[in-house]
Amino acid sequence: MTARPLAPRPPWAGRRVVLGVTAGIAAYKAVQLARDLARLGARVDTVLSSSARRFVGPLSFAGVTGGSVHTRILATEGAALHIRLGTEADLIIVAPATADFIAKAAQGRADGLLTAILLSTRAPVILAPAMNDRMYSHPQTQRNLEHCRDVLGYRLAGPGSGALAVGEGEGPGRMLEPADLADHAGRALGEAEPFLGRTVLVTAGPTREPMDPVRYLGNRSSGRMGFAIAREAWLRGADVTLVTGPSSLPDPVGVRTVRVETASDMLSEVKKSITKADIVVYAAAVADFRPAERRDRKIKKSSGDGRTIELTENPDIALESWAGRRNGVVRVGFALETEELLEGARKKLEEKGFDLVLANDPGEPGAGFDVPTNRVTLLDREGRVEELPLLAKEELAVVVMDRVADRLRSVARGA
Repeated sequence: MTARPLAPRPPWAGRRVVLGVTAGIAAYKAVQLARDLARLGARVDTVLSSSARRFVGPLSFAGVTGGSVHTRILATEGAALHIRLGTEADLIIVAPATADFIAKAAQGRADGLLTAILLSTRAPVILAPAMNDRMYSHPQTQRNLEHCRDVLGYRLAGPGSGALAVGEGEGPGRMLEPADLADHAGRALGEAEPFLGRTVLVTAGPTREPMDPVRYLGNRSSGRMGFAIAREAWLRGADVTLVTGPSSLPDPVGVRTVRVETASDMLSEVKKSITKADIVVYAAAVADFRPAERRDRKIKKSSGDGRTIELTENPDIALESWAGRRNGVVRVGFALETEELLEGARKKLEEKGFDLVLANDPGEPGAGFDVPTNRVTLLDREGRVEELPLLAKEELAVVVMDRVADRLRSVARGA
């Protein structure tokens, strides 16, 4: 599940979102989704089906969004309400979307305000299915979903698997969590050139190099910076693969996430994905060394044989994964240095062929490992140096992707 600070920011800020809520037990989650979208800066108009009001009331949505809430196709606004809402919307998201509503949407019915809006809009439409697992797996429901996706062009967000309504056990059919649905909305609103259709590969997190079955060499990296970059690239429309070392962070929504332990494992996975990548971001904090020998049994103090451990160098993932790759790929690296910061970053630019390097000193307050913020200096191949203020790592990911976008446009122009 996505976790992030909620504050107005692109691509949500200033955009008009119609949130449709139908009569499922998951309707209570739609209030949190409405709140998330509003806090991200979207202008949210809520449409409740007549039966949805049995689960949640209009005042709940009005209170968290400050926007309008509609329940009838013929209201004080006049008979053209469905046309106005459908025309003004930048996005329609229906959460939860019940089996009954999905069937009506597939048939092009207009027997209520929400179904009529779907027929009038030309904005992207997201359906978040939520129903009993047996209803979800029914062949007709699957045909309806396929028709909505393949013929009508609607986006399907979920469902996930997990605990269903009381007495129904577990299985597919559970509505995605509100934060994840907000990210699906963000991608629908934010996907654009130059990221649309691009393939992005990101490494993240630490690596762990085992000494014995209990101990390992590693570092305090949480993976948060790499995860934020992967998420930001996905929000902009890219096809993203994230190769991460051990991290407690959940998989980013929509991102193909591969979890590994050691530097050798990470190199192997990176090599599998890098041939198709248009953008590669090396954000992992890879251990420079590993024990030359991994003991099969725990090293004990009493044995006296564990006081000196011979180390051997780990592979340089950025260098070894790139040998002989095609030109035109944008490559971004990180330089974490405790001294001579800019010199170390420039050396990485030259030796590893990066287009952009983010240099940071973990000794600075609020920067480095296992904190939500970072302070970096950006260096590029043209010699430009840009010092950034202390930023949340999610905000820094936006800056990084903006710079990558600039370089992609430059490559497209042949500059």
